[in-house]
Amino acid sequence: MTVLAIGGAGFIGRRLVPILAAAGHEVTCMDIDIAGARAAFSYLGDKVTVVRGDVSQFDDVIGAMQESGADRVVNLSYFIGDIAPHVAFKLDIQGMDNCFEAARRCAVRHTVFASSLAVSGPQAHFGEHFVHEGDERRGESQYAVNKITNEWQAHDYRRAYGMTITCIRPANVTGPDKKFGSIDHVNCMCQPARGQTVTFPHADAMRCVIHVEDMAEVFARVLLADKPEHETYNSGGTMISMAELADQVREFLSDADIRFEAETGGRETSGNYLIDNSRLVEEFGVQYAPLRQRVGEVINDIRAGEGLPPVS
Repeated sequence: MTVLAIGGAGFIGRRLVPILAAAGHEVTCMDIDIAGARAAFSYLGDKVTVVRGDVSQFDDVIGAMQESGADRVVNLSYFIGDIAPHVAFKLDIQGMDNCFEAARRCAVRHTVFASSLAVSGPQAHFGEHFVHEGDERRGESQYAVNKITNEWQAHDYRRAYGMTITCIRPANVTGPDKKFGSIDHVNCMCQPARGQTVTFPHADAMRCVIHVEDMAEVFARVLLADKPEHETYNSGGTMISMAELADQVREFLSDADIRFEAETGGRETSGNYLIDNSRLVEEFGVQYAPLRQRVGEVINDIRAGEGLPPVS
C-alpha cells in the first residue's frame, strides 16, 4: 500500500511511520519541519519519502497526495497547548478540511484522522459510566470543540461522497518526548527521572494513559484496514490517579520527589477517564503493554538522554 502521513514527524507519527515502513508499505511523510522529518527517518533510507508541507495550505496537501499516489492517508497534524486561536483554527479546522477535500479529489480509499478523548469533556458529565463512542460529546475547550467539528466534517464527507474516513480518539498519550497537551502524567515520570522535584495540584486527578508506541500501533492497524466496521474508535488506556502513577514511579525511583498540593479535589474536575474501547479491542485485537512496564521504559529513556544508568 501507499501511505501519506500528514504531520508524520510529530509525536505519534515518528512511531507510526516506521511501523508502516517495516511492513513493506510505501510511506510519504509530509511535515512542515522538513529537517526534523529527514533526521527522524534517515535510518529508514528510501523506505520513507519526506516532503515539506503546511497542512493549512490546500495546495501543499493535495500536491503531496497526488505525488505520493496514496491510497491511505493519516492526518496527525494538529496542535494542543497554548496557541493563538487563529493559528489553532488554521491547523485543527482548516487543515483537517484540506485533508478531507484533497482525499476526496484524489479518490483516497481510506482516510484516518486523530480526534481526542477531549471531545467527551469532563468525566463528571457521565458519572461512573464508561464513555462509548456514541455518547454525547461535551468538550468545553477550543481544542475539544475543534475536534468535535472535525468529527462532524468527517460525517458530512462520508454522507455526501461515500468516503471511508475513520476517527481515532487517543486518550492521554504518554512518552518521553511529549511536550504539549496533557503532560502532567508525562512530567510525573520524566522529571523524577532527571532527579528533579515535581509538584501537581491534586493527588486524586484521574487520567487514562496510553503509551505512544501503543497509540501508533492502533493507528497502523486501523489505517491498513480497507473498511473498518465503525467510523469512530476510542483508544482507551489505563485508568489511574496521579497519586497511583507517582507510586509506580517510586517503584523504579525510590527517592522520586513527587508532591501534591492537595489530596482531593481533582477527580471531580478530571476529563474523561472511564473510556470504553471495546470496539477497538474486539475488531483489531489490540493489547497494550502493562502501564508499569511503560513507566519503566519512559524513565529509562529519559535517563539514557541524561547520561544516567538505567533502573530495573
